[in-house]
Amino acid sequence: MLHLVPSAPDFALDIPVLRRALDFFDPLYACPQDPEWHAEGDVGVHTEMVLEALVGHERWRQLPEADRATVFLAALMHDVAKPSCTKTEPDGRISARGHSRRGSHHARALLWRAGLAPSQREQVAALIMHHQVPFFLVDQDDAERRAITVGQTAPTDLLELVAWADAKGRRCEDQARLIDNCWLFGELCRELNLDRAPFQFPDDHTRFVYFRDAKRSPRVAVHDDRRLTVTVMSGLPGAGKDTFVRTLPSQPVVSLDALRDELDIDPAATQGVVIQAARERAREYLRAERDFIWNATNVSRLLRKQVVDFLAGYGARVHIVHLEAPPDRLRSQNRERREPVPQNVIDRLVGKWSVPDLTEAHRLTWVADETRHQRRP
Repeated sequence: MLHLVPSAPDFALDIPVLRRALDFFDPLYACPQDPEWHAEGDVGVHTEMVLEALVGHERWRQLPEADRATVFLAALMHDVAKPSCTKTEPDGRISARGHSRRGSHHARALLWRAGLAPSQREQVAALIMHHQVPFFLVDQDDAERRAITVGQTAPTDLLELVAWADAKGRRCEDQARLIDNCWLFGELCRELNLDRAPFQFPDDHTRFVYFRDAKRSPRVAVHDDRRLTVTVMSGLPGAGKDTFVRTLPSQPVVSLDALRDELDIDPAATQGVVIQAARERAREYLRAERDFIWNATNVSRLLRKQVVDFLAGYGARVHIVHLEAPPDRLRSQNRERREPVPQNVIDRLVGKWSVPDLTEAHRLTWVADETRHQRRP
């Protein structure tokens, strides 16, 4: 998709080319919007106006090439999930609740299949996830905390630019206020030194506790009384989690796949018995303060949170290891499994897939394309 990004010297924007090349573009023109916020019309028209505003902005043109592409792709797909989220409310208003989060998942899957580098793909997904935050952040009581949270995954200077283009590419009475709020968001982030770098916590345990306790200060170190480390695997079926586990220093493994075999539970069946057995086995190691590995797909943030909450309750440090592979290799590696996961199941998981970030754990390791990326503050 990078070849579709307008380039120097003229930065020409060719909407017909985009519509022919991208399956998701045409459905945007059939998706209505609330005229109070989008008097310009449907989502397709709005997206055109956003892109026109962006490519005409000197600040965007002066960005490094990779950042220009990241911002353009985020602006291009910022409302990609509106067709699936839009509905008419009982009072006749049109809403699209949840489109930012769903759009982030949609963009991740699309860009993964398109072969975009994981780090750039995740920046695009984060910008889409948070693209509405600058509009209203300055009016919120917890503005600093929200900015620090967003800044863990989304470069805030690029987010300010995406939101500005979103505000500029519409017609509404509040347009001037939205544009001003984007600038105020940027000012707050610059005051917090969040532009282009996440907030610097005193240490990883302070960061871990901060994102779990709304009363904590990000600047005051929290005493670290963790007594063991649990490595939590995360990745789609076929990403190579079992192979990676075998490369780690010898330690116990709580494997949901192994427990399913042991208990003779079909992967498509209800997994309550498997989860209960896994937790009971994990409690043995937690009570003995013994490091171990929790090996499961954990592809959604909600599933990981349930695991991390459980482990943290026993005083464990949490190290998430995220593995991924390009689609072709994933399919190949899945076929090599003793019991391959059906492709329709993998497709469903891809639709829920969220890559872990440093708001979730003490430490995060990416293993992508055979290159290991350590993610620390």
